[in-house]
Amino acid sequence: MTPTPAQPAAGTWELTTDPAEFERAAGPYLRADRALHTVQLSVTAGLLAGEPRFAGVRPRFGVWRVAGGRVAGSFLWTPPSPAVVGPLGPGAARSLVAALDGEGCSAVNGPVEGARAVAGAWLERHPGGTVDERAAQRLYRLDRLTPPDPAPGGRARVAGAADRARVAGWIKDFGDEAHGGLPGEFTEEQALAWTDSRLPYGGVTLWEVVDGTPVAMAAATRPAAGSVRVASVFTPKAHRGRGYAGAVTAEVSRVAVERGADEVLLFTDLANPTSNALYQRLGYRPVRDFTVLAFTPPVTATAAP
Repeated sequence: MTPTPAQPAAGTWELTTDPAEFERAAGPYLRADRALHTVQLSVTAGLLAGEPRFAGVRPRFGVWRVAGGRVAGSFLWTPPSPAVVGPLGPGAARSLVAALDGEGCSAVNGPVEGARAVAGAWLERHPGGTVDERAAQRLYRLDRLTPPDPAPGGRARVAGAADRARVAGWIKDFGDEAHGGLPGEFTEEQALAWTDSRLPYGGVTLWEVVDGTPVAMAAATRPAAGSVRVASVFTPKAHRGRGYAGAVTAEVSRVAVERGADEVLLFTDLANPTSNALYQRLGYRPVRDFTVLAFTPPVTATAAP
């Protein structure tokens, strides 16, 4: 890993583009608090597995080393997604922003204190710029699973190759809704790559009604350090309000535990009280709040013709 200039007493970022090198350097630190670092762990696992959604992506990673070489922070960035950080302090945040300046990093995702530290450092370096919150999220951990009772009619099944087009369409719809109802979260190609990354390891579960029609889905990340994260729970509008999302989430959670996960996590959108209440009824308990902050550079004045 390549050190970046930093005040020796404060710390040094060591940067790399190699996920295996990052895993070796940061792995023990990340695994010491798997919930806090769930995104870095799951994305690194996906990169190491060669998931299609990362084709053509040049990732950036870093560990923040302090006195004695101890790792005290980390980041991961897979453009065009936001950089993912942990709970960085002001010094580490300033050094990280300096290291990434000019590379087009326009957003940060992480626990509130870490993301805000990076945003503050970015504003210091770009006077007149603005920072906007794109998502306010809460991380939950499964305590004791309490499936819906009564459960809706139907059953769960793992999605297969024949479901590829449906799953890709649904994940694109999911992303567009998260983007305020406008296209932009996933292109059609990215939605297919997302789907092709998850189907091979059984990472998408469908809920289908009695006649076999799929009506909802939930995804799960690859196991990483004994942890699995439920993600992308989606029910098309025509099928909402019937308990399908709760049923499919409960099934994905149950299977994760059955297969050996000793920690099952999920994120919710704090702007959606319905989903936050649902997951708590299923047995999930709050862990920590996260945020996604987007940066807009200052407007550069142009000379009059």
